[in-house]
Amino acid sequence: MTLNQELIDALKRDYTSAPITDQERVMLDYVVKLTKDAVKVQKNDHERLHAAGFDDKAILQITLIASWFNYINRVADALGVGRE
Repeated sequence: MTLNQELIDALKRDYTSAPITDQERVMLDYVVKLTKDAVKVQKNDHERLHAAGFDDKAILQITLIASWFNYINRVADALGVGRE
């Protein structure tokens, strides 16, 4: 989490060019792939996370958190939450 508005804006525009660490970029690459089409996630994606310094527990946590947010957002969208 950050209060750095410039970083937040850069991440919103395009995380691939935002000033983040290589490890954070690998994590976000994984989360984006998981969000767009989870069946496309393969062993090499987990290997890339391992190479970036994430252990199995961290990969599980990243996967669970991203999946939970995807789920909650879909539920909210389906129920029209936030639409006026």
